[in-house]
Amino acid sequence: MTGKTAPAAKKPAPAVAKKKADLAPKEGAAPKEGAAPKGGAAPKEGAAPKEGAAAREEAAPAPAAATEEPPVPEHPPEQPPGPTDESAPIPTEAGAEATPAPAEGSSAPPAESPAPEPQVEKPKEEPPSCPLSLAVEEVSENSFTLIWKAPEQVGRVGLDGYVVEICKDGSSDWKAVNQEPFLSTRCTVPDLSSGDKIHVRVVAVSASGTSAPAMLEQPVLIREILQLPKIRMPRHLRETYIRRVGDAVNIMIPFQGKPQPEVSWSKGGQPLDSSRINIRTTARDTIFYIRQAQRADSGKYELTVHINGAEDKATLDIQVVEPPGPPQNLKLVDVWGFNVALEWTPPADNGNAEIKGYRVQKSDKKSGKWFTVLERCTRTSCTISDLIIGNTYSFRVFSENICGLSDSAAVASGVAHIEKTKTTYQPEKIPQRDMMEPPKFTQPLTDRTTTRGYSTHLFCSVRGFPQPKIIWLKNQMEIREDPKYIALIDQGVCSLEIRKPGPFDGGVYTCKAVNPLGEASVDCRLDVKGES
Repeated sequence: MTGKTAPAAKKPAPAVAKKKADLAPKEGAAPKEGAAPKGGAAPKEGAAPKEGAAAREEAAPAPAAATEEPPVPEHPPEQPPGPTDESAPIPTEAGAEATPAPAEGSSAPPAESPAPEPQVEKPKEEPPSCPLSLAVEEVSENSFTLIWKAPEQVGRVGLDGYVVEICKDGSSDWKAVNQEPFLSTRCTVPDLSSGDKIHVRVVAVSASGTSAPAMLEQPVLIREILQLPKIRMPRHLRETYIRRVGDAVNIMIPFQGKPQPEVSWSKGGQPLDSSRINIRTTARDTIFYIRQAQRADSGKYELTVHINGAEDKATLDIQVVEPPGPPQNLKLVDVWGFNVALEWTPPADNGNAEIKGYRVQKSDKKSGKWFTVLERCTRTSCTISDLIIGNTYSFRVFSENICGLSDSAAVASGVAHIEKTKTTYQPEKIPQRDMMEPPKFTQPLTDRTTTRGYSTHLFCSVRGFPQPKIIWLKNQMEIREDPKYIALIDQGVCSLEIRKPGPFDGGVYTCKAVNPLGEASVDCRLDVKGES
């Protein structure tokens, strides 16, 4: 022994490798806490330690192979004591605690939290579809009017409105006509210059977005479109317009024409009295107004619409009516039996309307009440029947027109007293007429063909007064009481029945009619054939 202290023995190299191996999990590909593993699938609970151990086994040799082992220092520093705390239990699928953390010197895998559930994104609301049927309704010298229809699909949130945009022909600068969307499907674009060509598009706007634009195929040419004047007289004004005295007359008549036409009214070629008749004219119609109509307002009014030499005319016929006056000169013409005859003349004032008829009433002296016996009698005379014997009657008559009955009635000056009278029946004398007439056949006999063994009849008709005697003959021989023949006469119709004729029954048969004034005869041939 030399007294020198022996050098400390070197620690083996595996300690350094072990240290590097302990650090390997930090540099390895182990997933961070809470991060989802590759492939998008969440790791199962309880499998984290196995995956961490596998990563540690794969990563441990990598640093040893990549770097050379450094020289071990002479006095290596003391290793700090490892963690003594026990790892927290890891929950498993069954809710039991996981195995405790490995002992000191072994690296513990980091605890992983459950992956969050993926959130399902809501489908985005589609914007509305394109507006439909975009068209130009009207064009003037400095504006035009558009119309369109709502889109087929507006979405659940509904439409906020429409935006109209215009662009001059040859330019790409689109300008919005309305700053805020509006819900109307009609829009007038003002403040344009005559001769401009304007492109138009309309979009529908909602909370989910803006629709594809609806566009016109051709630009709109801003110019005045000439239109000949035309009065559109309502159907009920094409006939006489009837109003009662005191009623208001308020008539609106539309017309058309471009540029703005001039409208004028006249009556009998003279201007209207503005103190009684008010006229108000707009761009599309004219209004004729009378506050309280009088009969003097009746007549034909002419409406004329002018545009640069072109014009259209229409006639308005107004008739102001009132109830008529009473009939005149009512009188009793005659009284007989249960009947009374009345006559009168038409009223002096018909109320400016045709008299539709007259109403006739009666009143008996006992009751004093008036009862209508005739309504709408169109003549100026009548006969009243079924009056009661012993009563005394008075009569009155009203006139009637389209407004109704006259305010007063014409009363007959006399009264009619129905008396009981004796009547004697006298039969009408009928002159005697000579009814004597010689026999005359009105229907002759006709030739017949019959079959052997089948009965047959011969017919003819005769008239005459006194009733003639009928004689039947066969081949000019009188047929007397023979059971084979049955002769009858009824109301002038003569018949002869031949029962089961044979071949010898054929021949010429004659019917002779005889009375005191003369005789007449007819004949026919009868043929009898054998059975085939």
